[in-house]
Amino acid sequence: MNGQFKVSNAFQIGLLGGLGVLTALVLGNMVATIANIITYVFAAIFIALGLDPVVNFLERRKLKRPLAITVVLVLFFGVVGALIWAVTPSLVRQTAHFIQQAPVILSGIGQLDWVVKLDNQFGGTITSALTSTGTFLGDSKNWPSMLGGVVKVGLSIFNGFFAGLIIVILSIYFMASLGAFKQWIYQLVPMRSRENFIGISEQISNSVGRYVMGQVTIASINALLGFVMMSIVGIPFPLLLAFIAFVLALIPLVGSVTGAVIVTLVALSVSPITAIVAAIYYVVYMQIEAYLISPRVMRKAVDVPGAVVVVAALAGGALLGVLGALVAIPVAASIILVIRQVYMPRQSAAI
Repeated sequence: MNGQFKVSNAFQIGLLGGLGVLTALVLGNMVATIANIITYVFAAIFIALGLDPVVNFLERRKLKRPLAITVVLVLFFGVVGALIWAVTPSLVRQTAHFIQQAPVILSGIGQLDWVVKLDNQFGGTITSALTSTGTFLGDSKNWPSMLGGVVKVGLSIFNGFFAGLIIVILSIYFMASLGAFKQWIYQLVPMRSRENFIGISEQISNSVGRYVMGQVTIASINALLGFVMMSIVGIPFPLLLAFIAFVLALIPLVGSVTGAVIVTLVALSVSPITAIVAAIYYVVYMQIEAYLISPRVMRKAVDVPGAVVVVAALAGGALLGVLGALVAIPVAASIILVIRQVYMPRQSAAI
């Protein structure tokens, strides 16, 4: 007996195959069950990496790291809290007013000449659909059923608050222990490869951190300038639309275009001229963002190709929702940096 197990018949092959499939199903179910927790952890890591450059900046100004972290956290949550305190009342009012005005907005779209012509060709189905949709959206009693019921809406709000709280706590923990965590990871790498691994890891953390902070900055500029444009042009619900544009703009390319489309459609309810002005504004702004704002903000961050951004955002959104789309892009940035720093040099050296 040499202690080796040999497969000698079809029954053993089938048994081993069945056990392999069962193991894969169990592991897949486990990953699916804790998928939200994994997303929270990644989101917290990226927030910590995003704030770490600011902490390092304060450390270079002779502040000890615990004090620098405290200052950054106080400023960060102070600004976020102040914005929420200032914006939430107006945001709630505009959201409620938007729901009430939904029939009027859709009715205005249905009265446009090109919509009327198109509607005549389809026998009035477009006008009927717009009217029915506006009536449905305008009745607040229909919103809980549309979102899955009152209980589901309440659970979603609670889960969202709970998820935010978890991410905040984990972000604070990761910021406080980022240095120690890195050193622990470095100790797992063999000594002969440790120096190269440390160099690449530091590049990844710095680049991803700058990428996260840069994308938040770009999204803030997008929302602020969009709010100014909507206020000047007279597009209704500018604060609500600016908030939606900010959240969507955190996802590069896909989110910015989606936010522009939403704003233009709402502007269409005012007049075709207003919609054209909004569309022209966003076309011009996106060019300025792509060639002026983004290169300056992202000059020290890893460059992510547009196709990779789209695929990562769609994949992350399909798997884990909006938060998954936000997390997927920094993950893609990290993978790209590893490929550039490790795989490509090895391929070049092998020639």
